[in-house]
Amino acid sequence: RTKRTFERGATGKMAAVPNQELAEGLASLKKSGPSSDQDRADAARRAAERAFRDDPADGLTTSEREKRIAVLEQAKAREEERAEQVAADAARREQERKSREAAERARQDELRQLAEAEEARRQAEHAAKETDATPKAAEPTSDTQSKEALADASVEPPADKVRTKKGETPPRLQRGPEEAPVFGRVKKGKGSDDQGKKTTLRAKNDSGRRRSSRLSVADALEGDEDRMRSLSSIRRQREREKQRAKEALATQQKIVREVIVPETITVGELANRMAERSGDVIRELMKMGVMATVNQSIDADTAELVVAELGHTIRRVADSDVLEGLNAPTDDASAVAPRPPVVTVMGHVDHGKTSILDFYRKANVVSGEAGGITQHIGAYQVQSAGGKLITFLDTPGHAAFTEMRARGANVTDMVILVVAADDGIMPQTEEAIAHAKAANVPLIVAVNKCDRPDANPMLVEQALLQHEVQVESMGGEVQVAHVSALNGDGMDTLLEAIELQSEVLDLKANPDTRASGAVVEAKMEKGRGSVATVLIKRGTLNVGDVFVAGTEWGKVRALVNDQGQQVKQATPATPIEVLGLNGTPVAGDEFIVVESEARAREVAEFRQSKAKEAASLASKGSLESMFSALKEGSAEELPIVIKGDVHGSVEAIIGTLQKLSTDEVKVNVLHQGVGGITESDITLARASQAMVVGFNVRANAQARDSAKRDGIDIRYYSIIYELVDDVKALMSGLLKPEERESYLGYASILETFNVTKVGRVAGCRITDGVVKRGAKVRLLRDDTVIHEGTLKTLRRFKDEVREVANGLECGMAFENYQDIQVGDQIECFEIEEIAREL
Repeated sequence: RTKRTFERGATGKMAAVPNQELAEGLASLKKSGPSSDQDRADAARRAAERAFRDDPADGLTTSEREKRIAVLEQAKAREEERAEQVAADAARREQERKSREAAERARQDELRQLAEAEEARRQAEHAAKETDATPKAAEPTSDTQSKEALADASVEPPADKVRTKKGETPPRLQRGPEEAPVFGRVKKGKGSDDQGKKTTLRAKNDSGRRRSSRLSVADALEGDEDRMRSLSSIRRQREREKQRAKEALATQQKIVREVIVPETITVGELANRMAERSGDVIRELMKMGVMATVNQSIDADTAELVVAELGHTIRRVADSDVLEGLNAPTDDASAVAPRPPVVTVMGHVDHGKTSILDFYRKANVVSGEAGGITQHIGAYQVQSAGGKLITFLDTPGHAAFTEMRARGANVTDMVILVVAADDGIMPQTEEAIAHAKAANVPLIVAVNKCDRPDANPMLVEQALLQHEVQVESMGGEVQVAHVSALNGDGMDTLLEAIELQSEVLDLKANPDTRASGAVVEAKMEKGRGSVATVLIKRGTLNVGDVFVAGTEWGKVRALVNDQGQQVKQATPATPIEVLGLNGTPVAGDEFIVVESEARAREVAEFRQSKAKEAASLASKGSLESMFSALKEGSAEELPIVIKGDVHGSVEAIIGTLQKLSTDEVKVNVLHQGVGGITESDITLARASQAMVVGFNVRANAQARDSAKRDGIDIRYYSIIYELVDDVKALMSGLLKPEERESYLGYASILETFNVTKVGRVAGCRITDGVVKRGAKVRLLRDDTVIHEGTLKTLRRFKDEVREVANGLECGMAFENYQDIQVGDQIECFEIEEIAREL
C-alpha cells in the first residue's frame, strides 16, 4: 500500500498532502499516452517505486526501505523470467507446428506416389488383357457369352441399356480424357485429396473382398486377381504336403539298429535308443494291449516285442551289467610309483590323539572341537623331517563313533594306537585293537602323556599282552613309542616308526589311471552344497572329472586340500574335499571316476533302485515280525528328527540312541539328514509331535518361525554325550511309574448297621496306625482277603473326617460293597507312584 501524508487545513479538517513525484509521474504518463494497458501498469508501478524510494516523508527506516527495494527487484526478476518462459513456449509451439506440417506433407507425397504406381500397374495390366482378348472375341463359347452378358448388365448404367447380339463383343466403357482408374475403379482427376480418399475406399473394398474370399463378375472383368485363398484350399494343400512327406519317409531305407534293453526301461528311453518317435512306440504297445505313457517303465519282454515290430534287433542285458568295467584294470608293475602312507590314529577318548596331530601340524585343533573331543574324522597331510609326506586320519574316540573307527581302519595302511600312560587300556582302546585286527593292518603303539608324574608306560605294555598285542621290547613285532604331545618328547621316534613301517609295506599306486578312493566324510554346507572328504587310493583326480560315490554322482567343480587351498588335482594317498555332488553320499562309500555323465547317472540310478528294493524288503518282514510288532504296539515312542553337520555324526547319534531303546520305550527316528534345519523338518515334526535335534547345525529363519508358531521343540547340541543324556531323560519320562504300596493302619469291626442313602456301615475301632478317607482298603475275614476297594465314608460322631488315629472309634462304608460282618478286619493302605529311569 502507498503511504500518504496528512495535514490539518484551514477549516480544521485533515487532508492528504499530494505526492509531488507521483503526481508528476501520472502527468507525464498522461502526456506520453501509453499504447497499452500493460504499458500504463508498468508506468504506474515505476512511479510508485520512485515514490517509495525517494519520499522523505514515508516514515521508513533505511533497513526497511532496503528490504522493500529488494522485494521490488525480486518481483521484477520474476516478471522477466515469466516473460522469457512465455516466449520459449511460443517458439516451441511454432516448432512443433512446423514439424507436423512437414510430416503431413511427406505422408501426402508418399500416398500420391503409391497411387501413381498403382495407376501405372493397372494401365499395364489392362493393356495386356485387351491384347490377349482380341483373338478370342471372334469365337466365343456359350459360357463366355453368358458371362459377358451378365457383366454388361452389372457394369453399364441402367439408363443406357446396352445390349449385345449373339457373336458380338460387348462394348467397353469409354473413359473421358480426365478420367483415370485408381485401384480398379474410374477416378476423375480432381486433385490429390479426392484421389487419396478413393484410394482408401478401394483398399477397404479389397480387404472386405479378401475376407469373403469370393470373386464377383465385375472384379473378374476389372482384372482383380490378388484375392486370398480360402481356408479349405489351404487345408487341402497341407494335407497334400503331409501325404507327400509320408510317401517320402516310406521310400527312405530304414536303418536297423541294435537296441540294448535292460530288465526295465521307460517308453521314452526305448524310443530314443531305437531313434523312433515315442508316439509310434506307444501305438505298438496299444496294439499289444499295454497302456503306457512316455515316462512309464515296461519289462524287457514287452520291449523286445516292440523292438521286433519296428524292425530292429535287440540285445538284452541285466541291470547289474552297468557295473561291469567300472573298476580300472590291475596296474602294471612298471606304471606304479611310491605313494605316502595313510595312517589312522585311534584310541580312547581324551588320550591325546588329536594333540599328537596338533604337534605335527603346528595347529590347535582340539580347542576348536566341542568339549575337547573329536566328533568326526579329520584328514591331514604332514611332512616329516626327511621331506616325506604322511597322511593322517584322526578318528573319534567316543563310544558313539564305532562306525567311524571301523571306516578309518578300512581305508588305512597302518594304525597308531594311542594309549595314555596314566590311564591304561580303556574300552575304546580294546575296540580300536579289534578294528585294526579285522582290517588286517599293522599296529604302532604310541604311549602318550609320559610327562605326567603318575605315568607308567611299562604297565601299559604289559596290559597290551592281554589283548594279544606284543610290543618289540617283549619279543613281538609291534613298534612302540613313548611320547608326550605337550612338550614333544618322542615325537620324532613315532615318525621314524611310521616311515619304517611304510618301507616294509612298500606302498605304491598308479597315478596315471582313473582316480578311485573312499568317502571319508560327507556334509552339506551353505553356499557350497554337498561336500565330500575323499581319500584317493589310486589314480589322479582332476577338476572336471565325472565320478560316482555310492548312490550319488557328480562332476568335480572344485578341489580343496587340508589347508583350505583350491588345487587342480589330487594324487594317490591325498585327502581332498570334493565339490560338485548332486547329493550327499554316505561315509565309507566307494568313490570312482567314470568316462561320462550318462554312465555315472546310470550307475547311480541302479544303486538307488537296489537300495530302495532292500529297504522295501526289510520293511515287509515276516509273519512273526508282524505279530511281534503288534505286541510291541503298547510300547511308548519318542519321535525325533535328527540333523547333523556330517553324515558320520548323524550315524553315530542314531546308533547310540537305538541302544537306549527298551521293551517299554524306544526312539523313533522320523528323519535324518545332513545340513541345516529347514521348514520341511518342522512340518514333519509337527505331524508327529516330534523333537528336532540339531548337531552342530542351526535352523534357518523360516524354520524358527514355523517352530515357534507350532510349538515344536528345537534343541541344539555340539557334544554328543550331552545329547544322549537329554534324550535318555526324555525317554525315562515316558516310562510308566513304579507303583509301591504304603501301609497306613488296621481297624476291627465292632458293629454293623444300615444308614439311609449310605448303605451298610461298619462301626470300627482303630487298632494300629491311622485310617484315611479315600484310601485303599482290604476286608479280611479269618485272615483271608475277601474284598479290596476304596473307602467311601469315614465318620466320627456323625461328622465326616479326613482321618482317624489309633485307639479311636469311627464309622466306615465301602465303595460298592455291603457284605461286612462283626469281627472282620480292615487293612488301610495307599499306592505311591515312583518315577523310573533308564
